[in-house]
Amino acid sequence: MKSEVLIIGAGLTGLLLAYRLKKHGKSVKIIEARNRVGGRIHTLKSAKETPIEMGATWLSFQHQELLGLLRELELPVFEQYMQGIALFEPLSTAPPQQIQLPTNQQPSYRIQHGTIAIIHKLANVLDEKELILNEKIEQIDYANNSFKVTSSNNIYYTNKVVSTIPPSLLVNSIQFYPSLSNKVIEIANKTHTWMGDSIKFGVSYETPFWKNNNYSGTVFSNVGPLTELYDHSNAENTHFSLKGFLQNGMAAYTKDERKSKVIHQLHKLFGEDALEYLSYEELVWKREPFTSLPSNDFIFPHQNNGHKIYQQGYFDDKFFIGGTETSPMHGGYMEGAILSAQSIYQKLSDK
Repeated sequence: MKSEVLIIGAGLTGLLLAYRLKKHGKSVKIIEARNRVGGRIHTLKSAKETPIEMGATWLSFQHQELLGLLRELELPVFEQYMQGIALFEPLSTAPPQQIQLPTNQQPSYRIQHGTIAIIHKLANVLDEKELILNEKIEQIDYANNSFKVTSSNNIYYTNKVVSTIPPSLLVNSIQFYPSLSNKVIEIANKTHTWMGDSIKFGVSYETPFWKNNNYSGTVFSNVGPLTELYDHSNAENTHFSLKGFLQNGMAAYTKDERKSKVIHQLHKLFGEDALEYLSYEELVWKREPFTSLPSNDFIFPHQNNGHKIYQQGYFDDKFFIGGTETSPMHGGYMEGAILSAQSIYQKLSDK
């Protein structure tokens, strides 16, 4: 099983890189450990097909490369609903403050039909021999200017390898012969993993009762369990949900306990209507084994994202470390993932 370029990880960076390389006439192969594409882009279909983003969700006018790619793929965006009253809970002993959102704020946008739409567009150019799911890369051997890559199911031979999985996951889950340098391993272990400490949840409803009552669906809370909440209705305004983030400490509870606490807080914030939900969805990203590994070390958000050590090639300039964490700009965002893919594509095209 020979290819010019083997890519580890079928997230946004890996798929965009493969998309560009294939159009450039290169033979590519992507190996993905999960049973799905997208990585940290994950759009769930909840009750009555209500789409809820468990991963990457928003973009803004600052994300020009992402907007350009969406135009290229003919994927429209729509503005995040931010009209009406926002709620802020500063203390558990005080009622939430009501804040009328200004009409002139800089908007955020979402991708129509879910963020997963960009993943499907990119993946659709690859055939079943080029995009392989349910295989975890376990070992990479480099000798005589080529690689032998061993997965849980197969052995692959390739001229170049690109990893697009989080750097800390890379150095702790794949054996290298010869090994990566101690400096690479040290920096990778101290690199923040985008989404790695997030707990996302969504609650779907038959009607947007919050909009009907002049609430934006936006909540910021110091009380918890939720810390942020937003309207998550679809572009057509036919499916309705609220989506947000939970405190990191909520990972210690069971899903049923988290659900109970969330619904209780929504009831307190919005009244009886909040109890008439269709479904509750969540994703605790630190428990995703193909995103992050257990660690007791505290790493600051965006720590070492875009570090100079990720900007160079290894093993005679034939192995590259990519992904949003490696981008010097917009690291930890979809924009960073795209910039990483473009940078590595250029390096591979120049050779």
